[in-house]
Amino acid sequence: DEIDAVGGSRENQVMHHRESLNQLLTEMDGFEANAGVVVIGATNLPDALDSALVRPGRFDKSVHVPPPDVKGRGDILRLYLAKTTIDRSVDVQTLARGTVGMTGADLRNLVNLGAIKAATAGKKAVAHADLEEA
Repeated sequence: DEIDAVGGSRENQVMHHRESLNQLLTEMDGFEANAGVVVIGATNLPDALDSALVRPGRFDKSVHVPPPDVKGRGDILRLYLAKTTIDRSVDVQTLARGTVGMTGADLRNLVNLGAIKAATAGKKAVAHADLEEA
């Protein structure tokens, strides 16, 4: 996850990051074609990756995973809200419609911030307003 942290362009990196990237490239080049090893990297910044990292034989295939649609956001919100005490005012569908472009991590953070807001206010349960303001 976040392969760009180690695999960003070497032009703008400090020495220890360049060394880490060089070591990763060396290790990847050491795999034999039929060794049964698959290396997967994830990034939100594909354009920031060093060109050596994405050349053939390394991370040369890419799969774009878009942010979840409204149904997916609702499912993710329900997953995280199930771990939190919420009151009856919470409308997951309204929240899902209002979070276009958010990732699963963004939605988890939204629920966490809403819970912190509620706790700071001395509430025993998270209200819809806490999540809207988060």
